[in-house]
Amino acid sequence: MIRSKLFVVAAPFFLLLFLNSTVFSEEPSNCLYCHGAMKGQIKAQSGAMTELNVDAERFKASVHGSLSCAECHLRFSDGSHDKKSQVPANLMSLSSKISSKFRDPVAGAACLKCHEDIYQKVLSSVHGLNITEKKQKDGALCLDCHGSPHYITKAKDGKSPMSRKYQVETCGKCHGNKELVEKYKLEENVMDSFSESFHGRKLLLGHNRAPVCASCHNSHDIKKKDDPASPVFGNNRLETCGKCHKGASPKFVPAITHKRPGPIPHYGEKLLILLTMGTFAFIVVHVILEAFSDIRDSITKKKGGK
Repeated sequence: MIRSKLFVVAAPFFLLLFLNSTVFSEEPSNCLYCHGAMKGQIKAQSGAMTELNVDAERFKASVHGSLSCAECHLRFSDGSHDKKSQVPANLMSLSSKISSKFRDPVAGAACLKCHEDIYQKVLSSVHGLNITEKKQKDGALCLDCHGSPHYITKAKDGKSPMSRKYQVETCGKCHGNKELVEKYKLEENVMDSFSESFHGRKLLLGHNRAPVCASCHNSHDIKKKDDPASPVFGNNRLETCGKCHKGASPKFVPAITHKRPGPIPHYGEKLLILLTMGTFAFIVVHVILEAFSDIRDSITKKKGGK
């Protein structure tokens, strides 16, 4: 009799424990039940389009795959869209500063929970200040570089937009955009000049140690080139270039630049290309003619012998 009473009292607690563990372990699945089937986009206040669909397999394979959705979407409770009010004050403060960038600025500020040091560097960078101080909607922040928060992979992953293979292309979305270059008075043709440089060509050939944008400009705490704290300002370039080129001198450093070469190096390069191609073409034609001559002489000798 006593055992049966204990069972009746204890059963609800075990059931509650079981249900809670099931709910929390399957919380991302609950969200993905809808968002995995949704199609289309919604427009944020900034004008940016937000994708409603979340690929469950890609999310699980991402660096955030082990997190619950509510870890970032703090305004929503686990498994539902019920509003939550318990958002830390520091995140609320940050969300107001970056509200021009996100449909859900609290979720955008949630990166601070795990990446506080990096986020502070970004906020003090030329990219971050453009958003927090100038309130520009087209300023670059975490997701502009790393992609969707649901599919972020490590930079060492070859598929990451910040990997060595794709990083220049990612930066080029802004620095190669004519409208943004004119708006912010950025240096023109930096992407073209990089691709024509020795560094750019090594990267194109697949060299696994070829420098990319972050190699010289840093990744998160990027400064303007005329900022004394910038790694490409003045004599700072000696240390920056010295990471790869040991003993880099003041005469060596000016050779590494985004400025287009003058007409002499430009047309000199074209001339060398033409000479090289012409030389190979001459060799090929010469070998063919010589082979034809040998065959003709061989045929002539045979006829003469008969």
